[in-house]
Amino acid sequence: MKYDKNQVHYVTATVIFVNKEGKFLIAKRADWEKAFSNKWTVPGGKLEVLDYALKKKDTSEHWYNILEDLSKKEVMEEVGLEFKNLNYVTSLVYIRSDNIPSLVISFWAEPIGDSTQVRLCPALTEYKWVSLEEAKNYDLIEGIYEELEILDKS
Repeated sequence: MKYDKNQVHYVTATVIFVNKEGKFLIAKRADWEKAFSNKWTVPGGKLEVLDYALKKKDTSEHWYNILEDLSKKEVMEEVGLEFKNLNYVTSLVYIRSDNIPSLVISFWAEPIGDSTQVRLCPALTEYKWVSLEEAKNYDLIEGIYEELEILDKS
């Protein structure tokens, strides 16, 4: 692949939920999804201009807490949960099938309220709360298991 130093990136935030039992929330992507169909993942999504542009700026030129707000929005849309204690896990870049680089910022958080009340969006077909050992039995998107390991060791 030829690299262009001026290439723009997608920016994506993901949230790994850790419940009171220390289990992680994973969800299966639908078979019609272009990327990673039928693979297990964690909730998250891409940053879009309208995620901030229609909001009042926090200074004359800037919006703050963009990744935090994106995480709240995407998690609510995908699994219908609220969270507390959002914490950084790691970041990574991968090149999508359309050759656009995607920067993924991974967080972890605790669900607020009843974590059994997961409401999946149409792009997700199943969910499970799994231990690190149980996660090995699922066809996770590459990198998700490694992020679960990072959390399990901390």
